[in-house]
Amino acid sequence: MSSKDCLVKCFMREMANYVLYASKIISDEEVEHAISMLIETNREGKKIMVVGAGRSGLAGRAFAMRLMHLGFNVYVFGETITPALGQGDLIISISGSGTTRLVVTSATAAKEMGARILAITSHRDSPLARLSDHMVIIPGRTKLAAEDDYVIRQILGAHEPLAPLGTLFEITLNIFLDSLVAELMQRLGETEKDLRKRHATIE
Repeated sequence: MSSKDCLVKCFMREMANYVLYASKIISDEEVEHAISMLIETNREGKKIMVVGAGRSGLAGRAFAMRLMHLGFNVYVFGETITPALGQGDLIISISGSGTTRLVVTSATAAKEMGARILAITSHRDSPLARLSDHMVIIPGRTKLAAEDDYVIRQILGAHEPLAPLGTLFEITLNIFLDSLVAELMQRLGETEKDLRKRHATIE
């Protein structure tokens, strides 16, 4: 085994340990309230919109797909078929820093239209968190980047000690959102067979 293989596996173990650490400190109360918001929105027939930039946005899109499989009326911000939000709709705004311009701006606009904001971020005192009706804190970046614009941070190469850019937040986010789907399946009485019926058949 080469030293490079060892380094890759060491990084894998460190990241896995970080996710385990995160699972212990994420607030049960915050998660429970987020689940209640999702179920209530679904029960009332309201819309859900998921917003995120970069890799956080990709995690959000994957989550939106699973919500669709569960029967939620869900959309992804920026798609051409995304409808306007209104009173009682829910926007899930994802930003590790809580300062990503696209995410904060869209949350501000949604708030003005009467939508509720569920923020998923690492920073309780961030602009996004202050806008939100509820937040779930996912540990990630150890501090806010100097620049609040996603593209500028990419260019500048703002990074964490272990992994580039927001990797620890995004890995934890992916696993958290998939775990949230598993919990929703249980509470809604949905099975994998039910989800498969809503899965895309043209692939």
